[in-house]
Amino acid sequence: MKYLLRKVSNSLLLVIGVTLVSFVLMVWFGPDRTYGLIGKNPTQEQIDQVRRQLGYDQPFFARYLDYLGDLATLDLGHSDSSGESVSALLARTVPITLALMLPGFVLGNLLAMILAMFSAWYRGGWLDRLISGLSVGSMSLSFLVIIIGLQVLLCTPYGLNLFPVRGWNVSDFGSYLYHVTVPTLALVLVSIGYNTRFYRSVFIEEAGRDHIMTVRAFGASPATIMGRHVMANSMAPIITRILFSVPLVVISGSLLIESYFGIPGVGKASFDAITSGDQPVLKAVVALTAVSFVLVQLAADLLYRAFDPRIEQAPENGSARA
Repeated sequence: MKYLLRKVSNSLLLVIGVTLVSFVLMVWFGPDRTYGLIGKNPTQEQIDQVRRQLGYDQPFFARYLDYLGDLATLDLGHSDSSGESVSALLARTVPITLALMLPGFVLGNLLAMILAMFSAWYRGGWLDRLISGLSVGSMSLSFLVIIIGLQVLLCTPYGLNLFPVRGWNVSDFGSYLYHVTVPTLALVLVSIGYNTRFYRSVFIEEAGRDHIMTVRAFGASPATIMGRHVMANSMAPIITRILFSVPLVVISGSLLIESYFGIPGVGKASFDAITSGDQPVLKAVVALTAVSFVLVQLAADLLYRAFDPRIEQAPENGSARA
């Protein structure tokens, strides 16, 4: 319980920090919307009235507390472009983004772990060199090149013309597979190289430890060694890699995929907000992304302890102990 309370309190401090930075950059020093909401040649009384309505006459900490209250209650205002509630916009777009990005994210990590296990077990052999070469090739390709290449190959009359180039008309599982296949392939191809290289280095380091060498000397099978021992003892960096990739994949990855495939998720909404200068939407996306990183860090700390109870932060000097 002490460990949990300490982590939660640290996370709350981080939330305050990231929301403060977000508030200063996006709100306090953000664009002044006063003159965009009033007509030409306004009187000083009209200007003062609009500024009171927008809260510009309030001191710094009063506006920051209002900002925290809006985030806590998800009262994020209305889009300048469409007039739609930002909360309603996120409730509509976030599920689409999760449904779009989740298959590629899961497959990219699972396939990378499998390839990394083979590469680590046969380190220095032809299979290791082949996997490493393919990983470097994947890392060398731009995400944009992969998306356009897959669109030309699989979605146009110049290629196989099997899947839609744009759109998201999902009504059942078949239509879902029809629309999600190419974006999933793009996400897997762009992420599998980085993930394989990361997991390979983790597994090689763990496989060289004395207790793993002892298990190997007793004749345990490769599946037992890699699956039961190496994988189990590598969960801390694996959890870190997976959890801290979630906000980046959901925001930055979906921005490119949804923009090029015309899918109405949170990435496309963010792209449209950037191009149109829609401050309420941008403010909500930036703030909630920052908060999600803090929550991910808290989840990672708790999962570390769940997989390895020896992991604990010493309260006296902050050094790790086992």
